[in-house]
Order: sequence, then C-alpha cells, then structure tokens
Amino acid sequence: MPDQVLDLSRSVFAKTAVGQQEVQTRALKLGPLPRRLLILVDGKRSVSELTGFVAGSDINVLLTELLDKACIEATAVLPASAAPKTPSAEHKSSLETDLVDHFLEKLPDASTRSAKEVEMAKNFMMNTVNTIFQPNTRLTLLESIFACKTVQDVRNVYPKWTDTMNASAIGARRMPEFREKLLQVL
Repeated sequence: MPDQVLDLSRSVFAKTAVGQQEVQTRALKLGPLPRRLLILVDGKRSVSELTGFVAGSDINVLLTELLDKACIEATAVLPASAAPKTPSAEHKSSLETDLVDHFLEKLPDASTRSAKEVEMAKNFMMNTVNTIFQPNTRLTLLESIFACKTVQDVRNVYPKWTDTMNASAIGARRMPEFREKLLQVL
C-alpha cells in the first residue's frame, strides 16, 4: 500500500517473502517480540487481535520495525465504521447477564446435586481460571469459588466466573465448551 499514510490500527498484515524467509532462517536477528509478532501475522488477524499477543509492548513500534525490514505488508485496511458495530459496554453486559440467567434457570434443582458434584464444579472453575490466566492471578474469584460450600454458593459465583473468563479472548472463545462441561455438575 505505497504512497499513502498507513493507519496501523485498522490494517491487516501478511508476511512477505522476506518475512517467510526470516521465520525459517532467523537471518535478520529479530528480537523475541518482533519475531513472535511476525510468526503470528497471517493476513487474517487484525492489529487489535495481535495486540493481545504482545501485551506490555507498543505494537505500533513492533509493526513499524517489521514493515521497515520488509517482513510484512498491509493487505487490507478495515473501514473506520467497523469499530462502532460492536455493542456498547452496557448493552453487552445486559446481554451477558441475560445469557447467564438463562443458563442458570435451566439447571436442575440444587438438592439433586451431590457434594462430589459441588467439588467437581469448584475444581473445574478454579482450573479453568488458572489455565486461561496465569495461575493464582484472579485471587478474589478463586477465593470466592474455594469458599463455596453448597451448589447454590457455586451458582452464585457462576456469573462472576463467566465475566472473568469472557474478559480473555481465549476464555471467551472456549466459553461454550467450558459452560457445557460445568453445567453437567453445577
């Protein structure tokens, strides 16, 4: 996309032949973050998706370095109007609350669940949190789950668990799978 100022935040990038060669040979001696970003650039992910993989670093600096070394090129520019299509935070929160309530309403009566199932639900919730996030980084949630004694206690923590899991791109992507497994014992 020569002869125009490139809006990095709205661009989609793909590897060039130089970039593909660099992945195989490491000839340009890229640092770990630029290399990671180069490997992840696939012509499909937007810059906002790639940002999560280089948290704590300025993605614009990394992209500029890769562009300057001709490792990547812009293949598409997302329209400026694409961003507002996402629901507002209030609307999204309302939808998520309705969805959580919908799932909780469909659960069997709490009295039909055994102590073993309560423990299984607690362990599953703690394990998924520690898998998606660094272990023991969501201590408040983990303590809330650990303190649960009854099925109703676990069900009361479920919305908070759902919100936390959906805060991560990976957690949100895997949420249907997690929900299905958890609801078998919740």
